[in-house]
Amino acid sequence: MALPVNINELINGRTVEWERIEFKKDWNPIKVLHSICAFANDFNNWGGGYVVLGIEEDSGRPVLPPVGIPLKKIDVIQKELVQHCHKLRPKYFPIIEPIDFQDKPVMIIWVPGGANRPYKAPERLSKGSNYFPYIRRYSITKKASSEEERELLSMANQIPFDDQINHHAEITDLNLTLIQSHLAEIGSELLSESTKLPFPDLCRRMNIVEGSNEYLKPKNVGLLFFNEHPESFFQGAKIDIVEFQDEIGDSLIEKTFTGPIQQQVRSALTYLKNNIMSESVRKVPAQAEAIRFFNFPYEAIEESLVNAVYHRSYQDDSPVEVRVFSNRIEIISYPGPLPPLNKDNLMDENVTARKYRNRRIGDFLKELHLTEGRGTGFPKIRQAMKRNVSPKPIFQTDDDRTFFITILKIHPKAQVEAQVEAQVEDKRMTILNACIQPKKRSEVLNMLGLTNQTKNFKVNILPLIKEGYLELTILDKPRSQNQKYRTTPKGLEFLKLTK
Repeated sequence: MALPVNINELINGRTVEWERIEFKKDWNPIKVLHSICAFANDFNNWGGGYVVLGIEEDSGRPVLPPVGIPLKKIDVIQKELVQHCHKLRPKYFPIIEPIDFQDKPVMIIWVPGGANRPYKAPERLSKGSNYFPYIRRYSITKKASSEEERELLSMANQIPFDDQINHHAEITDLNLTLIQSHLAEIGSELLSESTKLPFPDLCRRMNIVEGSNEYLKPKNVGLLFFNEHPESFFQGAKIDIVEFQDEIGDSLIEKTFTGPIQQQVRSALTYLKNNIMSESVRKVPAQAEAIRFFNFPYEAIEESLVNAVYHRSYQDDSPVEVRVFSNRIEIISYPGPLPPLNKDNLMDENVTARKYRNRRIGDFLKELHLTEGRGTGFPKIRQAMKRNVSPKPIFQTDDDRTFFITILKIHPKAQVEAQVEAQVEDKRMTILNACIQPKKRSEVLNMLGLTNQTKNFKVNILPLIKEGYLELTILDKPRSQNQKYRTTPKGLEFLKLTK
């Protein structure tokens, strides 16, 4: 039974955080049961985890090559595991896959976050054993303390929205082509089985549906990733990019990105990379290497946008907004961060999120290499800005955590260049507007506050003639004293587009 992940990347910790993988050299029923209980409780809304049997562990990392599990024991272990899972309160059954890894048989137990937490497991397998809730704290499975147990109880039946059933959708709203494209991209062996499995079974294997055969419904995460128009189910499931031509907002360009959220992210990032980002190269005297910098580093934009898509609430009708100004980019999502993050500690470099609003979206984004993992967002953005010698990023919310904003300021030298370019553009617009009614060279230069010199003509008027935005009124006598300059149809079209 193939799992919807790349097994090699899973075991090497590239698609799931180490804290969510537990390696065990041998089959120890009670320890495995405790780990299953802990992952099912999903105390931090991380999305559960994986128990890997047949691989030794060293400080939370796998020791490879694996020791493996004797083939004759695999069936026995599976049967015992099912029996022991009946002892969990309430009952919980993980997904088990025996595989060959590096020529050794190992067993992977996938434990998605449960829908009926808190779960409890017996302390021992003997009759009359006391039951306790178990949770994961970093890479350790432990009994929940009294305070942690109270918190678990408060989370009872609180399933993160992305992992909830959508009762207004049907399994036919999930797109097989999108699912297969995802499996192909991440390198899952489930792809080869997807052509043979009944569609409901494939969706169950992906854990994107839930319910009985008579009432099988998609989960919200399935609709967000594997439906062509998730905005038809979640009004705010889109990304708006707004380019402000001024600070007042009188002149702006808007573009909206819809579709499966992974496509939204990629399309929006491509647009920003092609239309907003720019690189500057400056030669330095007596230095072989030139100085290179970007107005905004791509890594910072990418991580900020992915964080907004990942951590926002899809119950909120507001889209993710990317506001592009001449000197900064603001990326806004709704609502704000979960505790312990607040407006007073967001800029603290040591603070990290402990709980997550969406436990499944992050897994899919990480499998697609669109994000590195939980808790890496702020540090990655800071590092990207620092490498580019840009100002530090700013993270903001309000007292009630109703929104979250990431502000990326433009590189100081790029801002100077942008100001110079804006001044040049203003001059070009002034000339083209003025020359709708033909003007002499002296008239144009005087209007710009410049003397009627050849140098000023070559800098300000001649480039517009070469680009086809201006033309001469007397073609056969370019140096005529009556020569005037007139805005061409191309120049008029340019004026319309820049209004």
